Amino acid sequence: MNFDATFWVAVSFVLFVGVLLYFKVPQKIFTTLDESINKIKKDVEEAEKLKEEAKNILSDYEAKLDKSKVEIDLMIKNAQKESESNIIKINDQFHKIFENRKKMAEEKIKQMKLQATKDIKNYSVEVAIIALEKIIKNSIDKKKLDKIYVSSVNEAKKILKNKSI
Repeated sequence: MNFDATFWVAVSFVLFVGVLLYFKVPQKIFTTLDESINKIKKDVEEAEKLKEEAKNILSDYEAKLDKSKVEIDLMIKNAQKESESNIIKINDQFHKIFENRKKMAEEKIKQMKLQATKDIKNYSVEVAIIALEKIIKNSIDKKKLDKIYVSSVNEAKKILKNKSI
């Protein structure tokens, strides 16, 4: 029996497959592949869970950010309203103070005018009295002069008191 090379290749292939089956190499390969597949599936599932958690966290932070934006807008609007009302209030206070000072100055000017008028009247009366005394002294005798002088002074005092009151 002469066997050619293909026979020996076939025999060696059958032996090779037999040895592989004997040592359960295909089962070990399938087991290793199954383990790898399971590990990859677990990793993918874990990645999907992490992805979902990240989406949830992102949506939470986006909601918080939106709330913060709304609160900031509200705070800005309130601050603007408050500042406008403060400006109006301060402006009103300034005008009131200015008007009060203006009234006080006008009142002081009126008082000073009245006082100046009184001073001028009093000084005029004194000058008139002095002038009258000189005229009377030069033209009338002493007794008559004293009587007229006393009565004139008393009359002038009464008139001045009535006018100043």
